[in-house]
Amino acid sequence: MRPRDLGIVIGTGRPGPNNAITDVAGVRVGHATIVRGHGPLVVGEGPVRTGVTVIMPRPEPIFRRPYFAGCHRLNGNGELTGLEWVRESGLLTSPIGLTNTHSVGVVRDALVAWEVRQRLPGEPYWSLPVVGETWDGVLSDIGGQHVRAADLWGAVGALSDGPVAEGSVGGGTGMICHGFKGGIGTSSRLAELAGETLTVGVLVQANHGRRERLTVAGVPVGLRLPAARVPLPGVPGEGEPSPGRDHDGRGSIIVVIATDAPLLPGQCRRLAQRATLGIGRTGGVGEHTSGDLVLCFATGNPDLPEPSAASRPPTRTALIALDDHHITPLFDAVVEATEEAIVSALLAADTMAGRDGIIAHRLPPDALRGLVGG
Repeated sequence: MRPRDLGIVIGTGRPGPNNAITDVAGVRVGHATIVRGHGPLVVGEGPVRTGVTVIMPRPEPIFRRPYFAGCHRLNGNGELTGLEWVRESGLLTSPIGLTNTHSVGVVRDALVAWEVRQRLPGEPYWSLPVVGETWDGVLSDIGGQHVRAADLWGAVGALSDGPVAEGSVGGGTGMICHGFKGGIGTSSRLAELAGETLTVGVLVQANHGRRERLTVAGVPVGLRLPAARVPLPGVPGEGEPSPGRDHDGRGSIIVVIATDAPLLPGQCRRLAQRATLGIGRTGGVGEHTSGDLVLCFATGNPDLPEPSAASRPPTRTALIALDDHHITPLFDAVVEATEEAIVSALLAADTMAGRDGIIAHRLPPDALRGLVGG
């Protein structure tokens, strides 16, 4: 279920046909979801509620033909590998992986292996994959490091440019958002600029926020759905969740933005900054323990040279760029799409029981419809 299924329209912009990051031509998303076991936590055995999500920026290998990119940090208690090279070069040169905090390394290494398989024998190169994380240790045996390279390959094998599965899937499987079950969410907006229609798509892995701050379309939903009405994550029958279990405001969010606008790296960075306004409109503030990281890439210059091809002759590449005086509609699009993606992650996620019987309840659709209307 998505916000528009309930008649909840966020912002004034028009979404693309999928209302997803895949509305940007060439972008594909795949998930691998790992759910197994019940009962008490046994580190290394389970229960497991985790997974991997992969965003493939273009059909051909991105390391051969990179895209301009930029990034932004709201709060840095998190990880999105490869950002130093993005900042230095202004380029995205790898697929993007999303997983749990303790599995960043294996997903990063698996993406290196993915590139190895596509390189020519003996070809010199380097690889700095981009992999983001949020912490799913409330529901899952995160210390057991259950994600394997095979799961990355499973997500790659599931890549699609159509509608994107949301909620408790892929890297979002065990995530919690504003005290409700969270996970993967996505949305898009179309922007009309000088007679041309440009697309902005956003995907989030939402694992952040406090219940009392949750706001949907301007309505203080969290205050009207307190723990007395929809319990915070905890063990049934134990009353209020104990510190360390409630996860209320103790998490993170990763935001990935794609656009077909012809943007330069500095403009990508500016779009990434605006995603934090969408986080703020839903009630996120970038708490001390939150890792709120944003990456934006732009597909409007599709023929950039491979950065590691040092042995090749110098080339000149003709670039096109959007005049900054016309960039504001893209800012609007990013803010709205980020806000809607977070709400969509909440609505798509089902109530989940995890380790030690801890339950994370979904945001109840009927209650949300009654509060926000449509």
